Amino acid sequence: MQRFQGKTVVVTGGGGGIGGATARRFAVEGAKVAVYDMNLAAAEKVVAEIRTAGGQAAAFQCDITDRAQVDAAVPATQAQLGPVDVLVNNAGWDIFKPFVKTVPAEWDKLIAINLTGALHMLHAVLPGMAERQYGRIVNVASDAARGGSSGEAVYSACKGGLVALSKTLAREHARHGITVNVVCPGPTDTALLAGVAEGARDPAKLIEAFKSAIPLGRLGQGDDLASAIAFMGSDDASFVTGQVLSVSGGLTMHG
Repeated sequence: MQRFQGKTVVVTGGGGGIGGATARRFAVEGAKVAVYDMNLAAAEKVVAEIRTAGGQAAAFQCDITDRAQVDAAVPATQAQLGPVDVLVNNAGWDIFKPFVKTVPAEWDKLIAINLTGALHMLHAVLPGMAERQYGRIVNVASDAARGGSSGEAVYSACKGGLVALSKTLAREHARHGITVNVVCPGPTDTALLAGVAEGARDPAKLIEAFKSAIPLGRLGQGDDLASAIAFMGSDDASFVTGQVLSVSGGLTMHG
């Protein structure tokens, strides 16, 4: 199935576990994929995998917390791959600490990456989508935004803000043919989760606790999230907007 034939897709944090899987999934379905990441080598690795499989992709080094870099990357993407049809705001960062043990510098970094970075990308991409009367935006948040998560207070706040932002933008831009939806991963087997676990007293025990709490009995994988993100970014979901989908193996079951 080539749901994204001829479409240009931007994936931020595209060199990571969920981002890489998402970029590959869109490419397999015919998209021209722009892989954004601070780590250019990681982005280029994903692009090489896509091209080896016969897909189209390009790597862009972009720190989404820096508006100047975003404002350079988006026009470069459009020049190389075409106007942006789908934006996946996937880039994220977290630490695992009780709130009272965190410091303002950590709050600043968490907010910059998990919320302000998404604002930069949305502000850069939405005007073109509105002009063309078409767009699909998928913001990757977290079930920490929906149910809370001990040790992730500021991260949860950022992701909750991303959910609220998405619903508002869905209302503002529905008349422009743009849908805005949210995918909320549960615990997923990525470098980010491993980094979070390192902040715990017993990382291995924490990972096992996550697994035992998930009804399906395992951590999520990048491909699990990529499938949900691709659906929300496709025209199969053209009548879905302002919605939040948990991909958590049943860990959270919000109505």
